[in-house]
Amino acid sequence: MITAAQLRIGDVLVAKGLLTTEQVTEALALQRNWSVRFGDVVMARGWVRAYDFYNALSESRGMPFVNLLRERPHAGMLDHADVESYTRLLTLPWRYEDGVLLLATADPGPEVESFARARYGDAVAFVVTSKFDIIWTTQQVFERELTQSAVHGLQEAAPEMSAHSVFTGPQLTSIYAVLTVVLLALTVWPLNTIIALNILITIFYLINVLLRVTLVWVGSSHRIDMKVTDAEVGQLSDADLPVYTVLVPMFKEAAVLPRLAAGIRALDYPMSKLDVKLVLEADDSETIEAAKQLGLESIFEILRVPASKPQTKPKACNYALHFARGSYLTIYDAEDRPEPDQLKKALVAFAKAPASTACLQARLNYFNRNENWLTRQFTLDYSLWFDFILPGLEKLRIPIPLGGTSNHFRIEVLRELHSWDPFNVTEDADLGVRLTQKGYTCGVINSTTFEEANNDLGNWIRQRSRWIKGYMQTYLVHMRDPIRLYRSLGHVGFWGFQFFIGGSILVVLLNPLMWGLFAAWLIFGIELRAYFPGILLNLCLLNLLIGNAAFTYFNMVGAFKRKYYDLIPYGLTAMFYWWLMSIAAYKGLWQLLHRPFYWEKTHHGLTKIDLDTPAPASAPA
Repeated sequence: MITAAQLRIGDVLVAKGLLTTEQVTEALALQRNWSVRFGDVVMARGWVRAYDFYNALSESRGMPFVNLLRERPHAGMLDHADVESYTRLLTLPWRYEDGVLLLATADPGPEVESFARARYGDAVAFVVTSKFDIIWTTQQVFERELTQSAVHGLQEAAPEMSAHSVFTGPQLTSIYAVLTVVLLALTVWPLNTIIALNILITIFYLINVLLRVTLVWVGSSHRIDMKVTDAEVGQLSDADLPVYTVLVPMFKEAAVLPRLAAGIRALDYPMSKLDVKLVLEADDSETIEAAKQLGLESIFEILRVPASKPQTKPKACNYALHFARGSYLTIYDAEDRPEPDQLKKALVAFAKAPASTACLQARLNYFNRNENWLTRQFTLDYSLWFDFILPGLEKLRIPIPLGGTSNHFRIEVLRELHSWDPFNVTEDADLGVRLTQKGYTCGVINSTTFEEANNDLGNWIRQRSRWIKGYMQTYLVHMRDPIRLYRSLGHVGFWGFQFFIGGSILVVLLNPLMWGLFAAWLIFGIELRAYFPGILLNLCLLNLLIGNAAFTYFNMVGAFKRKYYDLIPYGLTAMFYWWLMSIAAYKGLWQLLHRPFYWEKTHHGLTKIDLDTPAPASAPA
């Protein structure tokens, strides 16, 4: 008589009425095509609940089934040094019985047996549990250690790269010294000091304008995209594809969960090879409950990030990285709509790229670009960035500040660099600079992720002030040791960093002052010649008029290149957008001094555009 222990798992599931024979046939075909386990297929398809599957698996293997949430591992059984093995192999030591170590596993097989005997010796046996039980148990047992690593991993391994300290002692000394000298000079030689400051500001503006013109000029004739064709994507074999981890950090975004899940399912990738982490704050009960109620397939894992400070997206991603099982990793925001073949394009691009390529950025654009004036300006901003500025930075080997989503990483490089800085609120910009300093490069793939452009002014100010505050943190961190930075980036990279990262911050802070002086001279006739002698006033006017005209033109050209012809007239109103950026910059500066690690929540789902309509084309000409 054939016992259940000798049956295939598919036969057991059919016998229990959990699968039909047709589903088993389809699952076996997908198992061969995808080169995965049978259980991965049926659970990824949502045909069988995880609890039912693992109970059936225990029967087919003749192993007891245990619920680790009720029968927890004996105290001291788990070792923090083995966390990566527990989460990757879905196996952990459970308890001793009669001198035999019982290991709970969600994946009984040769690899797990080999690991167990190599790690614990021959006196081992197995019980079956669920993947969820393994992950949840690991989170509970090592909550303190995993949180400590997520918060302080970079700070402990490379304190000079952490934004944990806003200003170092030497930086504060330098700032105070400069301010003291300037104030003393203003007291003793007020007119000459003001003239000297105006000369420095004018030279700075001139260099900044020339740098932007150079970046656009170089970028206009240089394609940064690593071109991946449909034919190359079609040549990929699903059986050879690696597991791909997708992190989706969310906070109070229950409303967008159904669309997010639909977007992940729409990816052209074997579902059982997707390792999707819904990274949720432990106190965000609304989103956690919404995710549980959706009855998501097994590819989706809910990770609850324990409460700790700072409560930031990079800290949450650092925590989730402990549980990532993929060879490659990307991050999507809750409202993102990546093109379906993006993961495959990234793999092709990595295969074609030099070994030093650690990150590939997908292009970002907006599906609600025509919703209002603010969304149009946001779209113009991004079009200029991805089609002109980014290629220029790459060509001149100036560090590229990465975007906050749709970055595709080699996961071993992320771990080598201790991942993201949880104290930096524009974490990917900082990571882009750190990658460059370590000799890695970043590329862009010809795939677009469509996001929701901010259509609300208050929401936009919150988001932009956080970005600018993060740029300030990034500049302060990497200028702690200018000599090391110069040696790692070279002449062009170093000065490009000064005027692109540092200059971008200073420009938006100085703009209101310079615009105010221009208005005072133009409207009220206030005489400024004493403070701008000789050709200095003319040079300032040249910076103001030619610089603003050039930037306005660049915005219009960015729209033209993407064939957003209806947005071109809105480029003429960019000056008002720059005023908003200065408001956000001063808010970011205030927060840098008073609340440096505070992550202001950007609310999503405010758009009135139907998210279920096809995303608009955005490929540049």
